[in-house]
Amino acid sequence: MTPAQLNHTAAVLAEILTFKQPADSILAAYFREHKKLGRQDRYEIAETVFAVLRHYQKISAIVPKPHTKPRQAALAALIIGRAADADLIHHLTEQEEVENLKSLFGNTNPFPSTLHITAELPEWLIEILQKHYDNTAILRFSHSINQPAPLDIRVNTLKSKRDKVLAQLQKEGFAAQATPFSPWGIRLKDKPSLNRHPLFLDGTLEIQDEGSQLLALLLGAKRGEIVVDFCAGAGGKTLAIAAMMANKGRIYAFDIAEKRLANLKPRMARAGVANIHPERISSETDPRIARLYGKADRVLVDAPCSGLGTLRRNPDLKYRQSPETLASLRAQQAAILAEAAKLVNEKGRLVYATCSILPEENEMQVHHFLESHPDWHIVDCASLLSNYKIPLDTGVYLRLNTEQHQTDGFFAAVLERN
Repeated sequence: MTPAQLNHTAAVLAEILTFKQPADSILAAYFREHKKLGRQDRYEIAETVFAVLRHYQKISAIVPKPHTKPRQAALAALIIGRAADADLIHHLTEQEEVENLKSLFGNTNPFPSTLHITAELPEWLIEILQKHYDNTAILRFSHSINQPAPLDIRVNTLKSKRDKVLAQLQKEGFAAQATPFSPWGIRLKDKPSLNRHPLFLDGTLEIQDEGSQLLALLLGAKRGEIVVDFCAGAGGKTLAIAAMMANKGRIYAFDIAEKRLANLKPRMARAGVANIHPERISSETDPRIARLYGKADRVLVDAPCSGLGTLRRNPDLKYRQSPETLASLRAQQAAILAEAAKLVNEKGRLVYATCSILPEENEMQVHHFLESHPDWHIVDCASLLSNYKIPLDTGVYLRLNTEQHQTDGFFAAVLERN
């Protein structure tokens, strides 16, 4: 890292560490404003920013209120998270800054041995996790999410086959391999930029975590059916469902955010998909939804959630959530699930999913639904996946975690009427 790169890193951290906006959005906006920054500059800045976020608990222990001392936070992250040595730090800093960081050099551990600092998780989240897991499991989880994530992509089966695409990428020198569970997935080790690759530009490839791809398989949509993606967002899962339906049938993509749905339309065109109908709704009780009551063959609820299963990609999320936001999300999830169930026909299927690892948003939410909807039952996820010859058995529910499955943390429950 150069002194100029350090100054840019400190400037962007001053805003990111207030945790008012997503870190990746702030970083992207900063790079747009500073177009002269080269590829290596952006790499060094981004890697150091995310090292600060991943090691924020330790950094806070030695640099109180890091957002007011972003240079100190960046320097600490270079040592703790990026293995910088004393010579580099001396090259980048003033003597006073070096004095403040001296405790980080050497073999001694300068940090308190409390669980939240060791695990790099906020105390409120530790308290919730301890209701369900022992400290060893919490530390394993924290270690797994502090590792860099690979890049997962999905091959659009309307355009090509995975084997053919995988062979092409490997021939081009990408460190690519087939994902172990999704039949459409490819995992790229070094997180290369693909947004200008011909296979991305022509819609053959979509960036999508393997866990997310499996949700489309659990939904099991068939050609000619009526499908509702109740919380479609930018439509990654919607596109996977459309490919699975061979572009036949009708998919309603609902979301409350016009901007997210607007992002779906060019992706549809690129992917060669014509059976998706994006529609903005005001809420889960929007009157326009009522026309589909009892008519949908499949309904996917990828519910708004804490996102704590995606912490290796979005480490700032654990500081932008709180017990209060979690309580609000749980109420929203219950309301959405109850309304979405009204759309499913007598022989249809409802899939409830989150990218959270908290039982409060997952199993407990499903139990609450079943208690108030005795005419529904759970379908075994492992059995459904085995129909596709996928050797993944996490029990009745789909429970994916980064440590064991190398995916983001995902939960899914498949529900059908009795």
